[in-house]
Formats: sequence, structure tokens, C-alpha cells
Amino acid sequence: FQDRAMMKTMSGGNCTLNVPAKNSYRMVVLGASRVGKSSIVSRFLNGRFEDQYTPTIEDFHRKVYNIRGDMYQLDILDTSGNHPFPAMRRLSILTGDVFILVFSLDNRESFDEVKRLQKQILEVKSCLKNKTKESADLPMVICGNKNDHSEIFRKVRSDEGENLVSSDENCAYFEVSAKKNTNVDEMFYVLFSMAKLPHEMSPALHRKISIQYSDTFQQKSFRMRRVKDMDAYGMISPFARRPSVNSDLKYIKSKVLREGQSREREKCTIQ
Repeated sequence: FQDRAMMKTMSGGNCTLNVPAKNSYRMVVLGASRVGKSSIVSRFLNGRFEDQYTPTIEDFHRKVYNIRGDMYQLDILDTSGNHPFPAMRRLSILTGDVFILVFSLDNRESFDEVKRLQKQILEVKSCLKNKTKESADLPMVICGNKNDHSEIFRKVRSDEGENLVSSDENCAYFEVSAKKNTNVDEMFYVLFSMAKLPHEMSPALHRKISIQYSDTFQQKSFRMRRVKDMDAYGMISPFARRPSVNSDLKYIKSKVLREGQSREREKCTIQ
């Protein structure tokens, strides 16, 4: 992540898309292995489901939106279920703005992992909030995947998932099927609403634009000529690369330092 005092840019074709720092967000997807994290991300980005399982080390995606003339950027970090590097997972949590925690309804251990992750996120973010005095909420969805399987295989009751979110208005529980595309759109709609992001960012509420139109993506005339029936559209960046660990660390450091400098200025103010 670049310092959010700067403008975010996305290169596509021969153009660069400028996104205001205040409209740039990172969504972090966490959970145990083989619970369907990447399948949910694939549904979000491409509307597709891949039957073949490929273990994820860490995947990074970027989607850029033009919603009623305003540009938004959503970076998606699809993390490893094995989390071989705990420090990397902690860094992913520190830099995340919205979170999706995924478990499989037919796997009790994956539900226990989500409970641990939820606790870790709250602890890590609370530590950062104490240093920066941020008052922002922490939008999070806990997602029980594979609800297309027979109830015979269910290992986690619905009320257990609902209990994890009952005391937090910024946390919601959904049972979904990435395979059947059940409740996936609804889940993203609620997540973006909790994060106070445009609900048009959810998959079913914007027009998908090909990278070939990237040179006119920011132009006001684009909406008039290309999109007749809606004023929200999005485009996946095929060239997106995960910001370096160094960039992420600098981003976190800058947040803490800016707040520290602000407090020093407050103490030195003479009335």
C-alpha cells in the first residue's frame, strides 16, 4: 500500500487511472485451507467457479470502479490457509480495511480457525487503533461456505455462526455456496454497506467493463456512450501486483507517525 496521502494509480493498457487515496480500500480474505476462499473471490471478480482445487500461497487482485463519476479502488488479498508466515498474516490484517472470514459448514476445525482469526483481527486492529486514535469501524463478514451440501454433512449449526456476530453491528454472518452462487452477492452488498462504500461495488450492481476500454474509463463521456442503463461500472486490473512488504510497513508506520506528530503539535499549542 502506498501512503494514503498520495494518489493511487492503476496502469491499464496505455493509460493510468488515478484513484483518490480516500477511495482506495483493501479487502482481506482469511480462513483455513480448502474452505473456498479463492472460489468466493473468483465469484466476486469473474462470476465463475473453478472445480479444480489449487492451494493458495497468496493472491492479489485489484478492481477499479467508476461510480457516478467517482473513482474507487478495491485491492483484494486472498491469503493462504496454512499461514506459514504469521508475521505476514499480521501485516495483512494491519493493512486491511474490510474482512471476509471463511469456513466450511462441513468442517468444524475451519470454524474454530475463524473464531481464532476473528479474535486476532480485533486484537491487532485494537492495538493499531490505540496508537493512531482511529475511530473507524471494522467491517467484517463471517462466511459459512458450502451450504449446498446435504445437512447430513453439516458440522456447524447456523446459530453458532450467528452468535459470533451478535454483539457487533459491523459484523455479519452468511451461509453461502460459491459453487451454486448462493448468497454471495448479498454477502458483498452487506459488507460494502457496513463499510460505508457504494453498494454498487457488489458484483450484481455494476456493469463489467473490459480492459480494452481503460483509456476512456475516467472520461465523463464514457458513461454517456457506453453505459445507458446504469451509472456504475468496474474493471479488473490484469496488471495488478501486490504492494511490497516494505510498502505495507511504511504505510503502517506513516499512520502511527502522523498521529504521534499530531499529538506533539497539540501539546505545544499555546493558547
